[in-house]
Amino acid sequence: MSQFFLARLRVFFSSMTVLLALSGLAMVGCGRFSPVSKKQYVYVSVKEMFLRDRLAAVSERVARVTNGERLEVVSNDRRFYRVKTPDGKLGWIDDRAVIDQKTYDQFAALEKEHAHDPVVATGVLNYESNMHLAPGRDEVHFYMLPYNTKVELLVRASVPKLLPAQAVPVPLHVPVKKKAERPKKVKKRDPNAPPYVPQGPPMEDWWLVRGPQGQMGWVLSRMMDINIPQELDGLVGDQRYVAAYQIRTVDDPGSKFPNGQVPEFLALTNAWKDGLPYDFDQVHVFTWDVKRHRYELAFRDRGIEGYLPVTIGSGVFNGKTEPTFSFKQATDNQDMVIDPVTGTARAAHTIMVTYRLEGDLVHQVGGQSPARPKVGAEEAARRAHRRATRRARR
Repeated sequence: MSQFFLARLRVFFSSMTVLLALSGLAMVGCGRFSPVSKKQYVYVSVKEMFLRDRLAAVSERVARVTNGERLEVVSNDRRFYRVKTPDGKLGWIDDRAVIDQKTYDQFAALEKEHAHDPVVATGVLNYESNMHLAPGRDEVHFYMLPYNTKVELLVRASVPKLLPAQAVPVPLHVPVKKKAERPKKVKKRDPNAPPYVPQGPPMEDWWLVRGPQGQMGWVLSRMMDINIPQELDGLVGDQRYVAAYQIRTVDDPGSKFPNGQVPEFLALTNAWKDGLPYDFDQVHVFTWDVKRHRYELAFRDRGIEGYLPVTIGSGVFNGKTEPTFSFKQATDNQDMVIDPVTGTARAAHTIMVTYRLEGDLVHQVGGQSPARPKVGAEEAARRAHRRATRRARR
């Protein structure tokens, strides 16, 4: 074999060695900078559930998981996830018992958005309740609050009520007279008239609530009771309490209250109807009669269209500091706007009205006030009789 041919072979093998070394380095570099698969998590949305060791008719319980717990997804098969608990246990769970990371982030965004909303009332749950991402029974839910949980109420919304298929009325091909539309210009509703409910499907009320651990979501209003001081029990007749606030305290050593300090209250009420385009239609102020040691109705305004929240404060009037309360009230312009998130209809034009409490009397503080309906002779006589009776008691 010639020397020339041997030299060419040596050059060839040297080149191959260099190429293999370079390709090895390239593979190492690619492996170093290749993207690492991101971990996937799901969150338990049921009260509690057991993970199973396999997908079979007969399986063993592996671990117990509870509402709100985060689980790492290892794999999935059809509608089941194989997950790992924080303590390292592996098992299978139905995807209907969990929510994904995207939905969890939406709940977190809801909490952040309403973190500084004022608390308009407090309530207590009568039933175990799911907290939904939006008002509606079909909306996704995550947190579950147990019975007797105290919650803070932030925002009210009304949405169409779901009816079972067999309960949906069958339309008849019979001409039906349209109901009379609401008058375009009504400065104040007739307090003796039934509550105005917009035309359309049956509605149900929901509340955006904050739980004791900061959880936030929408809960059906019928699942809770509004917290009302026991002193006000039965003082508003057949109206439904919306909220109650303490305005001030008065000194009555003869009362049964601690240290003789008696609270006086502002109470807001509404009709027992869902879907109303306002939060309350009556305002009551209850003051304490020091001579008779009992509550008296010092002020009531009916037929209004008021909106939460209510601001309790104080002001100086004629050189004296007096308690005040303020809230928004619909004007005589009856245009409505629809909330794009909740679908709730609200008055497009409102004004802020403020009242002050001077002794046992309530006065409105300046500003624009919707006109009041004319009072008939019979009602005027009843009011005069009540005023005379009140003066006689003093």
